[in-house]
Amino acid sequence: MSAADGTGTGPWRRSWAQSTARPRRLVLAAALLAASFAGLWALYQVVPLPMSDIVVYRAEGEAAATGGDLYGFTVTKWHLPATYPPFAALLFIPTTWFSLATLKVGCVLVNAALLALLIHLSCKAAGRRETAHAAPTLLAATALGLWLEPVFQTLVFGQINLALACLVLWDLSRPDGARFKGLATGIAAGIKLTPALFAVYLLITGRVKAACTALAGFVASLLIGLLVLPDASVEFWTRRMFETGRVGKAWIVDNQSLQGLIARVLHRPEPGMLWAVAALLTGVAGLCVARRVYLRRGLDTWGVLVTAVTALLISPISWSHHWVWCVPLLATLAAHTRGIPWRRALLAAVTVAFTARTMWIVPHRGDLDLRLSWWQQPLASPYPLLGLGLFAALLWWTQRARVPAARVPGPVVPSPRADSQAGTPSGAV
Repeated sequence: MSAADGTGTGPWRRSWAQSTARPRRLVLAAALLAASFAGLWALYQVVPLPMSDIVVYRAEGEAAATGGDLYGFTVTKWHLPATYPPFAALLFIPTTWFSLATLKVGCVLVNAALLALLIHLSCKAAGRRETAHAAPTLLAATALGLWLEPVFQTLVFGQINLALACLVLWDLSRPDGARFKGLATGIAAGIKLTPALFAVYLLITGRVKAACTALAGFVASLLIGLLVLPDASVEFWTRRMFETGRVGKAWIVDNQSLQGLIARVLHRPEPGMLWAVAALLTGVAGLCVARRVYLRRGLDTWGVLVTAVTALLISPISWSHHWVWCVPLLATLAAHTRGIPWRRALLAAVTVAFTARTMWIVPHRGDLDLRLSWWQQPLASPYPLLGLGLFAALLWWTQRARVPAARVPGPVVPSPRADSQAGTPSGAV
């Protein structure tokens, strides 16, 4: 019997098929995530994950809890020092409550959960709420996202980049006028300085209240650190903050910032003023592009992404695991493919860029990073080149758009009418 027979079994069968397909997809997605974790475990058996940064965080928490010299110690065989503000050290105190082995396992699990949260927030920010709440899609995306090079490196080193990205993206994707919008961004800047650029983005796009709230959050973190760890605070804000050499060597392929690119191209460990000028121009250009995207297209998500990329480019050192902002970038691109071939090709190209690990293929032992041939340079610096390409693409895109007659608070998806006036579909890049 069928719907044509008047029995209504056709719609019933479709409904039954859909209801049985959902659990099946959920099981398959969960199996994929389990397989992804199994792959990580198998890899760890062959090449143990050093997770050196979690050792540093634990040492910082111990120094903060016991009154030790926060910036005088080094740990691990690489002699790594503390590089974060005193406020961050206070947040690391709970890491001293667990053994290092437990901490490492917990770090992997927590980062996997943060990746799922970041994917969820990214889908919501991109205007795909149904995808953000679809458990099978979320689990499958998490399973695959664990192998993106920046995310994988975050697991390898036991980093906090995913937590900071979640904090900032959650905060900035809330509607304009939301209570205490900007506060979480300011706190993130108090943990690691680079998120401070998001406050500048809020300011130049007219969200003065949110920018001031971000400043208040940052100042509060500074004052808490000064109150609890006065000596360490004075030492950090007057001296250690400017010692970029404490973080590591700027010219190695691990550094995917503009300075790393320029140092490798020039075959010089210290690019000096050339980098300073390039960073200044890139910072101004990046913020201008972010502002144009927000004002001309009404898409706050792209403005936030451009600001994130700008911060990564102009920072003296942006290790490859700092580029976890590739997750919302890929989610935003995926949300607007709409079956258009060139958009699918763009999404595929960006995905390959963040999974190929080309910087680890080129010779980089010792000082070989400074002896790369011209054809090896793009392989050694894929992320800064991709970031500069993103600026150019969005600048071209905004040139074709008209400035909206009125701004609507919060993340805005352009209406079909506005997009037809601009000559480009909503969300196109």
